[in-house]
Amino acid sequence: MTGFLRGSATAMITPFTADGINFDSFGRMIDYQIEGGTDALIVLGTTGEPATMSDDEKEALMRFAVQRAKGRVKLIFGTGANCTEKAIAATRHAEALGADGVLAVTPYYNKCTQNGLVEYYKAICGATSLPVICYNVPGRTGVNILPATMERIAQIPNMAGIKEASGNMQQVLETARRIRGKCDLFSGEDALNLPILCAGGTAVISVVSNLVPAQVKALTESIFAGDLARANLLNDALLPLIGACFSEVNPIPAKAAMNLLGFAAGNPRAPLTPIESEHLALLRRTMQDYGLEVQA
Repeated sequence: MTGFLRGSATAMITPFTADGINFDSFGRMIDYQIEGGTDALIVLGTTGEPATMSDDEKEALMRFAVQRAKGRVKLIFGTGANCTEKAIAATRHAEALGADGVLAVTPYYNKCTQNGLVEYYKAICGATSLPVICYNVPGRTGVNILPATMERIAQIPNMAGIKEASGNMQQVLETARRIRGKCDLFSGEDALNLPILCAGGTAVISVVSNLVPAQVKALTESIFAGDLARANLLNDALLPLIGACFSEVNPIPAKAAMNLLGFAAGNPRAPLTPIESEHLALLRRTMQDYGLEVQA
């Protein structure tokens, strides 16, 4: 299927306190995204740290997002797992709670075959009426959706597209060629948002848009309007900020950045650690250079 997602989507962080989720802060973040023109919110994606959250916390976060944002912006919940049955159950639960779509990362650690990937996505798509986005991030999962495999996955009726974060533009372009007109291509890597959109991508699923939703939205609009001069100016300004937001593993710097913006994001959960001092200094300086007001 095509046309489910267009524009900018934000891979939301989950703000934590010592006792659990900071729902007041999460609500402020949702409002900030909507005010910035973001088209969709990704809740419980990698950036949201679901691997260190309990099932009760995940459900509470999804329920809160639906209550706060349903009808104002598309809600896409992360439901992938390295157990197909768990991914199916999570997908069905997300649909019951009111998701508009789901994001299903490839199975991690198991290192299934390419045929296994096809069967995994067939099973998830067959368990829901929602649009499903598959997420290719081999640097985290150890599994890479090859272009020929994605061409097969694209035949599944409610497969909405692929979030591509392989970092390999040759592979991305070949995937784009094979799935064009069947399902959509989404950028899952902020540093490659511009070229992926120029290659026919229909949306970005962004981490840096936690900080600057309006600017990431403007980048997508410029490309869709054919104004590549403006798109390049916007992207040139964003690239140092993107670099600082990935100075350590995601979402460590993104959470630190949101703290600097006054959103009470808290710290990442172990085994992730708070940002190191030199990277925090880089992040603060880069944010200030971009024109963002940061906390002391």
